[in-house]
Amino acid sequence: MSTQGFSQNTFSITGVVKDNKETLPGAGVYVSGYKIATATDAEGKFRLPNLKPGSYDILVQMMGYLPFSKNIIISDKSVQVEFVLKENAVMLNEVVIRVDPNRQKYINQFKQYFIGTSPNAKACKIINPQVLRVDYDITTSTLTVKTDEFLIIENKALGYRIKYMLDYFEYNKRTNIIYYAGKPFFEELKASNAKNKKYIDLREIAYYGSAQHFFKSLYKGTSQAEGFIINKIIKVPNQNRAPDSVINKNILALKNPPGKTGIRKNAAKIDTSLLAYWQKQQALPKFIDKFNNAEVLPDTLVHYYNKDLKLLNYTNSLCVMYTKERESTAYSNSGFWIFRPLYIPDYELSVAKLTDGPIRFYEGGGILDSRSLLFEGFWAYEKVADMVPMDYIPLAKRLPIP
Repeated sequence: MSTQGFSQNTFSITGVVKDNKETLPGAGVYVSGYKIATATDAEGKFRLPNLKPGSYDILVQMMGYLPFSKNIIISDKSVQVEFVLKENAVMLNEVVIRVDPNRQKYINQFKQYFIGTSPNAKACKIINPQVLRVDYDITTSTLTVKTDEFLIIENKALGYRIKYMLDYFEYNKRTNIIYYAGKPFFEELKASNAKNKKYIDLREIAYYGSAQHFFKSLYKGTSQAEGFIINKIIKVPNQNRAPDSVINKNILALKNPPGKTGIRKNAAKIDTSLLAYWQKQQALPKFIDKFNNAEVLPDTLVHYYNKDLKLLNYTNSLCVMYTKERESTAYSNSGFWIFRPLYIPDYELSVAKLTDGPIRFYEGGGILDSRSLLFEGFWAYEKVADMVPMDYIPLAKRLPIP
């Protein structure tokens, strides 16, 4: 991912790609999250020009070698690097395949929670699912997916071919929490003029109201003008749940009624229905989420971390409404829909919870600490099928009016 700094100057990343013996001509060199790419020449050298100050993840792909990635920081001058690739032992040696009768089921779950279930997802296909290594831990109910290759995804809805270096994917069935992160590279699919027009329309729909759009506008200080309203969701005591002291006292009394001293025919019987009631009380959450009507000003949340990053910090959860689009029927039926007060219109609604302190984000809308933020609602519904490149620029005619 990348971000623009304050300078208008542009710089380059140059270097050489090699293994432990010699340079490697013909290696693909990509900028993650963008459509910027090149290939090494006959001497294994490459050059990525016209890069603004910021942070870039550079990806390298070469047949017979493991995919390689390196984060490069450009500040006030061009950068020269050397990338050393490792041979792919799996490709060089005989592969022993262990037949897993549940593999296809896990692959389908991965597609659902990684590609998504939106209308765009139906037009997506993983070209090389054979490179995926799936594992399901029955003790933790966690599905983990890994790969040593680029995952190739063809998105015929938005017109992209995505090379995705998957850093991690986890889905916990008990908590229903999904974590995934990686480094995508976007290539344009060849298409007719009519098809390209459809791509453009669907890309704009995918971009507007997305988390990328929100964080990009938040960095610029234009989130309100671009249609985003921020509220807090606060935790309040659950009035439908009795205090712990009352619950525990009743459960203890019901489990140990007078006369119950060991196993005797005439021992007092436990009132199972009343016990079940108090056990249900015990299972109720102590706190529930409550929508706070007071709008949160972005300036109170966002601070500079350095010249290329901003910091977002808050307590409780943020509720972000995008007022320029309504929720679709597909989203409403997806299972990601979240509760809203009846007086709030059916705008696209997302909840962002911090999991591990403040997060840092770039001018382009990318989040540095991806596992520190958990999405619910519309942003949880949108996944890889609805991604656009970090340097995506909507058509001027579709830009929200400040």
